[in-house]
Amino acid sequence: MASPKRSGDVYPTLEGLARLRVDAKGFSLLPRQPVNSLLSGRHASRLRGRGLTFEELRDYRPGDDIRTIDWRATARLRKTHVRVYTEERERPVLLVVDQRSNMFFGSARTTKATAAAELAALAAWASLDAGDRVGAIIFGDDEVVEVRPQRSRENVLRICHELVRMNRKLSSSSRPLNAANLNEALRRAVNVANHDFLIVLATDYIGNNDETHRHATRLASHNDVLATLVYDPLGVSLPELAGADFTDGSRAATVDVDSKVNERFIEEFRRLSETIRTRLRAIRIPVLPICTHEPVAGQVMTALGERR
Repeated sequence: MASPKRSGDVYPTLEGLARLRVDAKGFSLLPRQPVNSLLSGRHASRLRGRGLTFEELRDYRPGDDIRTIDWRATARLRKTHVRVYTEERERPVLLVVDQRSNMFFGSARTTKATAAAELAALAAWASLDAGDRVGAIIFGDDEVVEVRPQRSRENVLRICHELVRMNRKLSSSSRPLNAANLNEALRRAVNVANHDFLIVLATDYIGNNDETHRHATRLASHNDVLATLVYDPLGVSLPELAGADFTDGSRAATVDVDSKVNERFIEEFRRLSETIRTRLRAIRIPVLPICTHEPVAGQVMTALGERR
């Protein structure tokens, strides 16, 4: 299985993201999913598929679905007529990728920001290979970059280039988190994805609030949305340490981490995660957890049903 070229796995490279095209052949984001896929029909949140284009109005034939009968035309022409549709040959894909300072965290293998970049590259290559146009909205603390959907290898490489560029701006001395840019990116996604898009969101949901839910609801009303929750195990459970230093980018504190502190930390993460899942499930958005400790391609293939 291919993986990004290592630079301590802190930062991705353009070469590494390009090589992920090999792994992207192991899964599909098309509506027809394996039965064990997170997006299959047996799950509440399945892909609705590409849009339909009206092709013709014709006489009813035995075997036609009665739901396609055009009753107005039937009454006007005094003969049963049906409306025939064909599936559109493409479905635009929009990647919304978090590259803010909160994502520059990882206790093994890589950071959340790099895991999100790998996920986006995999989705981009899989979509291109399916014949779909691919675009992206990549947001950091101080900028939001839009790449309009196009069906070309050059456009996917441009997306990968922007992911690498914005990822490499991150460091331990990055500017304080801009929580509002999550909602700014989603607002722009609403403007771009007007109908029948597939939106893939890769973030840790820092900055999630009621406005986030409103934007997600608007996106899900006319599009398919797949949300990925990027996390690091050290952000779920803390090791017991005396005098551990913590910072959120603007404030710092020293805390003695004992079992009681860790229990509260675990419970808070569980509560926040369940709140996100519940709200997204209510609007039929599936959530795919992505862990920094494991190769992203393997996690995606496990969740979406690996092709044999």
